[in-house]
Parts: sequence; structure tokens; C-alpha cells
Amino acid sequence: MPWMPKISKNKLSDPAVRATKFQDHSYKKHDGDGLFLLVTKSGRYWHFRFWLGVNDRGRPKERVMALGVYPDVSLSKARADRDKARALLAQGIDPVAHRLEEHTRKKLAAANTFEAVAREWWEDVHRHEVSTGQAERNRRRLELHVYPHLATDPIAGINAQRLLGVLRRLERRGIVATAHRTKDVCSQVFEFAIATGRADANPAKALGRRALRPAKVKHHPAVTDPAQLAQLLRGIDAHGGEPTTMAALKLAPILFPRPGELRTARWEDFDLVAGTWDFDPSKDGRPLLTPLPRQALEILRELHRVTGPSGYLFPSARGGKRPISDSVLNTVLKRIATRHELSKVVTHGFRA
Repeated sequence: MPWMPKISKNKLSDPAVRATKFQDHSYKKHDGDGLFLLVTKSGRYWHFRFWLGVNDRGRPKERVMALGVYPDVSLSKARADRDKARALLAQGIDPVAHRLEEHTRKKLAAANTFEAVAREWWEDVHRHEVSTGQAERNRRRLELHVYPHLATDPIAGINAQRLLGVLRRLERRGIVATAHRTKDVCSQVFEFAIATGRADANPAKALGRRALRPAKVKHHPAVTDPAQLAQLLRGIDAHGGEPTTMAALKLAPILFPRPGELRTARWEDFDLVAGTWDFDPSKDGRPLLTPLPRQALEILRELHRVTGPSGYLFPSARGGKRPISDSVLNTVLKRIATRHELSKVVTHGFRA
């Protein structure tokens, strides 16, 4: 057991500590049992003096442990910290090393919370894998729906029931599809945590697909009857609208892209000689090299004379710094469908 000298304790009072001031030199005010206040020109500091181990001469080795700055650390707090250190010494534990270990554990725990790991995953992995829009949407899902409940939880300690409780909040609000999407994002975070050695299991994966109510699938309005579709395509070809808008509507049923992918397409991603379109899909984000059919190339070569050779294929009429809006395409498409007495349709409907 470490040796401690028998000395009196609690000799100081709050008024006596408050009254301490630096004089011509530094000095100590002893409270007893190893606790003292060091008064210097730069400030007043609490220290705990103790003995642990032996020195080269085989005598008890003197150690000093800093307990903080007065008045940030009060007399009562300094005494409580001294008593905790004495309790550790009674067990043969070095209080200085113990405090360092505790600090390290807290630092590691802070780095391994759900929010810390999720933000690392988003920054280092996710935003490089998917489109900017999808990355931002997933970041907002975490910030709005998950961090308020799991931010400070150690990621390794989150089980399926804990995660389900968070997702059920969304389900009760009636946004079931959001709950499913949020679960999928969380699953990717847990997979990243497993890969980086900070978790052993994926509670989102353990929930499966039946833990939440199935989301209602919302289909985009589309013309699926072959005869009506032919009539719509003839209507698009015959419509005398703005050239870039009509080029976009003609390409949509040929290439079947998502409207956002088509609207934001840039000439830099097209090779009209090789006949390819190299772009990052908005959903899974992996680069996609799309062969262009003859009909699409004819439309693109004609459009290239108008909006090429760089920037957006379909720039906004308000300025080339922004692409054409989805509402413009849908408005023109609706006008054509109405003229030919066809059912409601949107540009996304060509993917039906």
C-alpha cells in the first residue's frame, strides 16, 4: 500500500483562500492531507501531494497532481478531488495515470458516438459515392431524425430496439417512406462503423423490412397505353416550342433518365463522336457510361449548335448558370397531352 504521511486536513477556509494574493514570491497554503494552494504571480493553483512507489534510494517517491485553478475549482471541489485520489491510492492506483486513462476513454467515446461516426462516413465516403443532391438529403435525414435521439450514444451500444424506437417516431407521424429511407442510411453508417472497427453488428440490418409498416408507393403519372404513347410522341415532335425544351422532351423517352439527371446534363459529359454519355446517376451515384442511339445523337448534334460546346445542355432562359426547371418541362408536356386529349403525364413518367 502506498505510504501517506499522517497530517491534519481541512485547515483552510473559503475566506482564507479568497484572501490569498501574490506577494514578492510564490508560496503555498496547505489545507492538509496533501492538498495545497500554490499562489503565484500568474494565478492560484490547487495541487495534491502524495507518495507512490519508491525512488532510486528505496524511499517513497513524492508525486504532485494538479487539481485545477482557483476560483474555477473551489475549495470544496479541490477537497473532493483529493479524497477521490486518496481512494485510488488506497487501492494502489496512480491517480495521475488513472485520470489520463479516463480522459483517453472519454475522447475515444466521443469519437465513437453515432453522430461522430455518421459525420465521418458522410464526409469521407458517402458524399463521394452519390450525387450532391442525394448526399445532402441523407445528411438532412440524419440531422433531423436521428441525431436528436442517438447523437451521443456510443455506436457500438445501439441495438435494434433502440434504433427501432427512433424510426417508429417517424412512422407514427405518418412519414413511413422517410422512416424506411432513414433506416437505410443508418444501415450504411453501421456498416462503416463495423468496417472501421467501432461496432460489431448492424442493428438496422437486424430489423429487416418488416419492422416498419410498408411504405405506400407513389407512381408518377404516365401514359402506358402503346397507342396513346405513340400519339404523345408524335405530339412532342410536332410541337413548336422553345428548341432546348423540346430537345429535352424528345430525349426523355429515348434515354429514360431521371428528370434531374437530364435537366442538369452538361456537354462535358457527352462524346458525340463515340456516342456516349458519361454521368453519375442521382440514386446510387456510381459512374454510368450510357451508349447513345442514333435518334438521340441526331437531337444532340442539332442542340449542340444552340447551347454547346460546354455548360448545360438545357440552360434556363433566365441565365446559363442554371439548368431548365422541371416545372417548365412538365408544363409543356401537360399542354401537349391536353391538346391530344391524353391522360396526365410528367417527364418522370417516361421511366414507367
